[in-house]
Amino acid sequence: MNINKEVKFKEEIDIIDKLPSKFKEDMRDLLGSEYDDFIDSYNDEKTSSIRLNTLKMNQDDFEKLNLFEINLAEDKIKWANEGYYISLDKRPSMNPLFDAGLYYIQEPSAMSVVGQSEIDMGDYILDMCASPGGKSTYILSKLNNSGFLVSNEFNKSRLKALGENLEKFGAINSLITNMSSKELLKFFKGYFDKIFIDAPCSGQGMFRKDEYAIEDWSEDKVDQCCSIQEELMTDAYYMLKDQGTIIYSTCTFTKSENEEIVNNFLCKFKNTELISMDRIWPHKEKGEGHFCAKIKKLNTNDNMDEEFMNKNNKKKNKPCDYKCKEFEEFSSKFLKDDYSKFIKKKYKFIDRSGLLYIFPKEIEVEDMPKTLRKGLLLGKILKNRFEPAHSFAMILNKNKVKNYIDFKYDDENISRYLSGQSIATNASRSWTLVCVNGIGLGWAKESNGQLKNKYPKGLRKNI
Repeated sequence: MNINKEVKFKEEIDIIDKLPSKFKEDMRDLLGSEYDDFIDSYNDEKTSSIRLNTLKMNQDDFEKLNLFEINLAEDKIKWANEGYYISLDKRPSMNPLFDAGLYYIQEPSAMSVVGQSEIDMGDYILDMCASPGGKSTYILSKLNNSGFLVSNEFNKSRLKALGENLEKFGAINSLITNMSSKELLKFFKGYFDKIFIDAPCSGQGMFRKDEYAIEDWSEDKVDQCCSIQEELMTDAYYMLKDQGTIIYSTCTFTKSENEEIVNNFLCKFKNTELISMDRIWPHKEKGEGHFCAKIKKLNTNDNMDEEFMNKNNKKKNKPCDYKCKEFEEFSSKFLKDDYSKFIKKKYKFIDRSGLLYIFPKEIEVEDMPKTLRKGLLLGKILKNRFEPAHSFAMILNKNKVKNYIDFKYDDENISRYLSGQSIATNASRSWTLVCVNGIGLGWAKESNGQLKNKYPKGLRKNI
């Protein structure tokens, strides 16, 4: 036998041997004759996949790029139109198009939660447990700069990744909060059309990917997670509009965290109905496995939210006439006229101590506590001038600006830019959008035949 194959075989056996005995017992009871196939799936190669950000490129154009040797006949993910399986060795995080937010690297089973949910333009949506942002970024793509998304994460240590991913994807109609479900309920009673709960769980679906998940698992952890899951579901019910939908999901296999949570919720709230309840199993599909249930809230026929909704509707109609002369001057010089007019028509401008944000005109959330990001940061208002932020570049492309320089993703100048180096040009146009395949990647300031690099230092790569 080949030595490498012997080592691989030993690692596979070790993983199966390390699985908790209680977990194996539960899976045998749950799966019956399919149990052996399920256990054998731990010997299968791990899967890798990406999901296209349709806010930045349509699928036809993306597929014409022919990235990562994707076989369109075999590698499209059936439960996520925008998802593609790719080989593990393609290193998608190293491609500049990843830095531009063209795609998100996501476990394929997890794509099913949003991919198989009907999201309507204009929906108000809560992603209750949002970090690192897989579902939030997918929701934003589906909303297509309409409606409103609240991406909440209770764990402060996970907020940085969430913020970076939403910024990279070009999030405008969104809010990042750091609250418990009880705190959210104070502000959003009867507010959302859809609530996604990718609930904290015991993580059995992570066993193949992460050995620590095996070590961390216990029956006590399952019980703790069940208690949290029930609380999240209850609070979500009260934040949901009549005829709204809760989408509950986990990456674990035990019935107590999945079917039993859903059934207990349906018994507790009689004016709800189950739309669907599905599992993806790793021995049947390419992926680590996932559970998802969709529940509809029927009419409550009461007025408990009337005072709240009346107050909120008054806020929505509040006019916003703030104007920033520094941004007006910047946009007239550097933005295409039609895009500049579009921003002013659709969004309101909010000045927070010299930081200029845009946010949908119809939504007012200024009085909310623990709100980490409200809308999109356009830039800083300095003395007699405006300086654009990196987040502004992430919603732009070469068709929206007057000054740009565009490179192909494999151009060495893109590597130079991402590492913070200057690039030689033949013009002096001041602020210039650096693009990769037409998509905004960041800012530079062009002067005397040099692009002075404005790519954020914290994002720069060593080459």
